[in-house]
Amino acid sequence: MKKFLVLSMVLLITIAAFGETFERSKTVYVGGGMWSPPSNWNPFTSWNAVTGTIGLVYETLFLYDPLSGEFEPWLAESGRWINSNTYQIKLREGISWQDGKPLTIDDVIFTFEIAKKYTGINYSPIWEWLEKIQKIDNLTLNFVFSDPRYQEWGQQLISIAIVPKHIWENRTEEQILQGANEKPVGSGPYYVESWADDRNVYRKNPQWWGIKVGYDPKPERVVILRILSNNVAVGMLMKGELDWSNFFLPGIPILKKSYGIHTWYSEAPYMLPANTTGIFLNVKKYPLNIAQFRRAMAFAIDPNKIVDRAFEKMVEPSNAVGIMPIPGWIKYYPSEVAEKYGFKYDPQMAKEILDELGFKDVNGDGLREDPNGKSFKLTIECPYGWTDWMVSIQSIAEDLRKVGINVEPSYPDASKYNDDLYGGKFDIILNNYVTGVSSTIWSYFNAVFYPDAVESEYSYSGNFGKYENPDVEVLLDELNRTPFTNEEKIRQTVAQLSEILLRELPFIPLWYNGAWFQAVENVWTNWPDENNPYAWPISWGGHWQLCGVKVLFNIKAK
Repeated sequence: MKKFLVLSMVLLITIAAFGETFERSKTVYVGGGMWSPPSNWNPFTSWNAVTGTIGLVYETLFLYDPLSGEFEPWLAESGRWINSNTYQIKLREGISWQDGKPLTIDDVIFTFEIAKKYTGINYSPIWEWLEKIQKIDNLTLNFVFSDPRYQEWGQQLISIAIVPKHIWENRTEEQILQGANEKPVGSGPYYVESWADDRNVYRKNPQWWGIKVGYDPKPERVVILRILSNNVAVGMLMKGELDWSNFFLPGIPILKKSYGIHTWYSEAPYMLPANTTGIFLNVKKYPLNIAQFRRAMAFAIDPNKIVDRAFEKMVEPSNAVGIMPIPGWIKYYPSEVAEKYGFKYDPQMAKEILDELGFKDVNGDGLREDPNGKSFKLTIECPYGWTDWMVSIQSIAEDLRKVGINVEPSYPDASKYNDDLYGGKFDIILNNYVTGVSSTIWSYFNAVFYPDAVESEYSYSGNFGKYENPDVEVLLDELNRTPFTNEEKIRQTVAQLSEILLRELPFIPLWYNGAWFQAVENVWTNWPDENNPYAWPISWGGHWQLCGVKVLFNIKAK
């Protein structure tokens, strides 16, 4: 393959991509965050909305920077706890909606209070612990809590998109909860200009408030591309048709050497961590209901083999607890607890634990029977087509069989996989849906231990193996109710939760899945990296408000 067959394209003023032509030097093409045709721009159903709906069109009161562990005022000029149960926000002055009407404190109040009226809104449970909202003046609000949950509140500040009251107040409950909102009007740096099955085009909002305070978006257009194949994404990167990629792409060392692909780190692991990937175990099923059996499994699995075989060292094995190495989290890592109760790859230890439990190979076939001499088989699953995960569970099953645990991989389609996951209808399942980067380490433990997961019901928020422990619920509540400023209390509670996780292992952390990021400098330069860490380089839904939006303020046209 010739190097950069289309380097001459850099000299062209325009490029035709996916059926539409824009001035190339003013357009950034982004891929990896949109997998179905764009059809929803509803900020109340953000999980179904086109990436950028929140972050580019609609905005939150604050951003959170995972690289520093700090909150950054956004629509809010400032926010602080003025006493133990009252959080005060001062709104920036001079913000307008994209239709020219002013964004006011009443819009903020409406955004929160509509969730009290319509409980189908995903953040409506906040009213279980938020007592009232007080308007102090035209720019100041007090949120008064009956039961302040400091950690969860921090996450809501970066998640809830403020909407214009004058547009949404007359919509029905059905329109709010199910409407596509095809003409979104937000306050953000970009508005929706057009869309087709294979793209969503955002255009710069020249009246955006951020321009006045130094946040000037450089691209005139941000084109989110729907690219369904990693191979296609690689080809588009090499040809300069894709500028910013958030795909998992194999062969990064070769791509960097031969084509100058830009990544966060110049060497392995190349990527920042995005979440903790591991296996949830169905603790309601024998013998997975035995904590020591689960512990034997943890010793039997070699994460380094997975990192090498499935990811070409583009990810790193996790620590024993699964706490990601980002500043806001890793400072609470309980080293002493991990040293005492943790695990590492040690198949001999796994065998000894299984022997002590009475699981022995009775018939000499290399697989252990239970203490009653009965054979058993377990299944580990991941979605079909997720090739890196398929290789991963093959490796896990291989390791477990080496110590005598009969485990077979299974690859259901994504729909069946999700039903198995949420319904707890599995033996062992590989997952990372709920263990991602957030503003609070509480979210990780809440996902692993989610106390509202009931055996007979579907759980969408974590604890997919239906682990139950009343002590965990108490500790999660304590952590949630601890202010960010009380770091010592957070550290103590994290240590207690970590000990339970390591002793019980309803979830076995294995590696940090990558915040996949590749870019080319054919048209745009000054991409963020470890030496220029000005922004989180991810365009997935939910990541724009993790300072991903700042990439657009700092890249430069070549």
